[in-house]
Amino acid sequence: MILTALHPLVRAEATAEAVASATDPADLEQTVWLRLLERLTTGAPVPDPARWVRGTVRAEVRRARRAVLREHPHTDGGPVAGPGGCPERATLGAEERRVLRAAVARLPGRCAVLMQALLDPGDPTYREIAGELGMSQGSLGPVRSRCLGCLRRMLAAKVAASGTRGDGA
Repeated sequence: MILTALHPLVRAEATAEAVASATDPADLEQTVWLRLLERLTTGAPVPDPARWVRGTVRAEVRRARRAVLREHPHTDGGPVAGPGGCPERATLGAEERRVLRAAVARLPGRCAVLMQALLDPGDPTYREIAGELGMSQGSLGPVRSRCLGCLRRMLAAKVAASGTRGDGA
């Protein structure tokens, strides 16, 4: 199978290029696999897989470098706009966080644990979360996506239910 045959090459190319671009080799490798699967699902053949892997790794590294150039941290030392300046916004923000955390606690299966880890104020990396939960790092994204879909449906149902009751006004 093409995936088995390309695995050592993808890993080696991702590792070599990631060092030079200051990106995570595992993230780069995962992105290359994603691009290959996208290409294979469209039915587009890969005539020279080794050349395609090398080109895709380099293209993803360039994309990551461009993203780093566009992203700038807030460093002017001035105040950052946020809910802290207004008591009403702070109260509403706290209520929204309470509702969100309550909904996360009601998620089925390992979704609750995963979403709580993602909402951790310490902002753990995917690698740290995967280690903590005993999951592969590559499966966190798809599981997170399914969990967010479930959470979105739960919150939408809550908003729809509260909107149908009326508030006596």
